[in-house]
This record gives sequence, structure tokens and C-alpha cells, in this order.
Amino acid sequence: MTEIANVRGRRVWDSRGRPTVEAEVQLSDGTMGRAIAPAGASTGSGEAQDKRDGGDAFGGLDVQDAVASVNGEISGALRGCDPRDQAAADRLMIDLDGTPDKGRLGGNALVATSMAVAHAAAASAGLPLWKYLGGDRTDIALPLPEVQIFGGGAHAGRRVDIQDFMVIATGAETYTQALDWTAEVYRAAGVLMQDAGLMQGVADEGGFWPAFDTNELALDYLVRAIERAGFTPGDEMAISLDIAATDFGSGGRYRLATDARDVDSDALSEMLLGWLDRYPIVAIEDPLGEDDPAAMARFTAAAGPNVEIVADDFICTSAHLIEAAHAGNACNTALIKPNQAGTLTEAKAALDAARVSGWDAIVSARSGETEDVTIVHLAVGWGVKQLKVGSFARSERMAKWNEGLRIGEALGDDRLPPRQSFPWGD
Repeated sequence: MTEIANVRGRRVWDSRGRPTVEAEVQLSDGTMGRAIAPAGASTGSGEAQDKRDGGDAFGGLDVQDAVASVNGEISGALRGCDPRDQAAADRLMIDLDGTPDKGRLGGNALVATSMAVAHAAAASAGLPLWKYLGGDRTDIALPLPEVQIFGGGAHAGRRVDIQDFMVIATGAETYTQALDWTAEVYRAAGVLMQDAGLMQGVADEGGFWPAFDTNELALDYLVRAIERAGFTPGDEMAISLDIAATDFGSGGRYRLATDARDVDSDALSEMLLGWLDRYPIVAIEDPLGEDDPAAMARFTAAAGPNVEIVADDFICTSAHLIEAAHAGNACNTALIKPNQAGTLTEAKAALDAARVSGWDAIVSARSGETEDVTIVHLAVGWGVKQLKVGSFARSERMAKWNEGLRIGEALGDDRLPPRQSFPWGD
């Protein structure tokens, strides 16, 4: 039987120039899997906690202790394990860590190793990860890209309050076409920003860093960019927002610094519902804070079933929190981020809980990313209809979009899920 022969950890660097953990799982048959842990800037309280060294080096963000976890306890525990039994390998690491938030060994150490185990098992089977995970399924399709055009919030110095202004090529028939259309919108948005003198640079996820005077002005420019690129807003190209309300609110009060006003839950909801009426928005993420469940439920009901109300900080890729949100009638779509959960087994359990609840799901990258492309394979192999990677710029983002193109070629078909399978496609 092929078994895990060794696990090796090393310190590498993410897209913000910060240290992160890479794990390499070597098998007894000579094959190997490798993966890198990402890191978020906007994080929920229920996320698995990265292990950082503290002290003076790199602002306290070094990961030598987490790397030592991989090379020491984790490697010793996984040697001899069957890489095909992902659940057993992940459970072993969870029990070895022994803390609710994976803080002893580090969520970054665990998720890098968990993903590397999956890659190693796929390599041993002579398959790409997406095919290994997809098994005998015949309905494999490419996910619909959700792409940032303007970055804000924690990703862009809080120049605007809203974290992500994104587009979704709702009218595209293929993955290639969706990327082509998005590229045109991204280019058009850049021209508009430069012409208006509103460009401040590039945000953490590759979107333009804007100098808008109000949050709503970003929506106006996004619609203009779609039109300038030659597409029909709301038909061929639609808008998706990540409000990330937990980042600027607490206890049912929210500070919209860009608009120079403080609002309560109802006023924030009223503003967002007004945007839904006036703009071609088909998805809105974390519209209220993670500590504001009653307001989240009211907003979900008011927005209606044709809009994806996406839970991120609200559920932190947790099956338990998804079940609770569903029971409370809050949200209808789960954002799946493996490093929030800490292992692939837990991320898949969250996805399964979302599906049992009748929710849609989106596999998502983080703001601190690398060249690792695991999430693309997860989205395809697990049959998730949407993928959120960041913008259409910077190599840590483009590596993932480009991996989708390669998978489409391998499939011989890069068709997207049918439009009617989305809430807005009715």
C-alpha cells in the first residue's frame, strides 16, 4: 500500500510579501503533493488561526513555528498514513492540535498539509486533483468567475468602505468567454479611472484602488465600465459586492467613513436594498456584521430569492455555523475558504451542509495569496458553480484563472453551469 513517507514544511512568501507555509507530502511510491497556505486580511472570529511567531521579524508575522509544526509533530504523525483517506489524515491533525481554533500547531500549517495530502493522493493515482476529487461524475463543469474590479475596505487602505466591487459574466456560455468579457471590463474601468483622475494604485487582490468620494460612486463607475466594454449591465455582465460589514461595524452600528455617517442595521440594509433596486447586483456578501444575525435574516428576506446573499465572516466555512444560519433564515449562499476551516475535510463538510440547506456555494481565494491553484481544482472537482479569486491582474490571481483554462482544455469542454441554475437566472 502506498503511504505517506514524509511531510516537509518550508517558509515561502505570499502576495503581500509576508511569510506563509508551504507543505510537501512525499509518498512511498515516489510521488509528491505540494500546497501553500493563503492568509486573509478581513477575517471572521470563527476562522482557524494562523500561527505567527511574533517579535520583531517581519512585523511579527514570521511562520517559523508553524513550519516547525509541519516538520515535527505533523510529519511524525502522518508517516505511514494512507494519503487516499483524507478524512483520517485531517482528523489526525485536528486531534493532534487539540485546540478549537487550531492555534497550537497553526491553521496555516494544517491547511497547507491537508491540501498537500490531497495533491499527493491524486498524483499517486496519476490524476489531476480536480479529476481525482470528481471521480466518475459526468457533469463536471468550469465555475463561473467572480472578479474584483475595484478593491476597498481592508484590501485598499479603507479608501472606500465596501471591500469588493466585482463583476460576473452572467451571460457568458463558456469559461473562456467569461474571462474575455471580464478582461474588457477591467481594461475599460482602468481607462475611466485614469481619465477621471481617480486611480490610486492596485489593491491587495489586484483590483483598482479608487479615490471615490462615496461608496455608491464606485457602482456608477462599474456600470459605466461594463457599458464602455460593450456589454449590457444586468444581462451579459452583472455586479457582485462584498460589503464585509463586520470590518466597519459592531453591535448593530456601522461607520461608513467614506460617506461620513454612522448608521444602524436598518439604515445600512435600506441603503443596500436601494442599491439592489438601482444597479444590476446579483450577489451581495456579508451585508451585515457577523454579530448581527437578526438583521441578516431581515435583509435576506427583503432582498428576495433572486439575489445571492453570501455568508463569509458570518459562517467562516463551518458546517455548524451554516446550519445555524439556515435555521435562522439568514443568507442563502456559502463562501467556501479552506483555510478558514483549516482542513479540506472540514471545508467539504461546510459545502455539504450548504447543499443540504439548499444554499448555493462559491469557492474563494484570500487577499494574501500565492501561485497555489488548489482552490480551482476544488471548485471543479467538488462541482461548485462559482469561483472568486480576486481581480484580473497580478500573477497570484492569474495563476488560478489560467489553471481553469487548462482544466477546460483537459475536459475538452469549458462550458459554464447553465444560467437558470443560478438564482438570478430564473
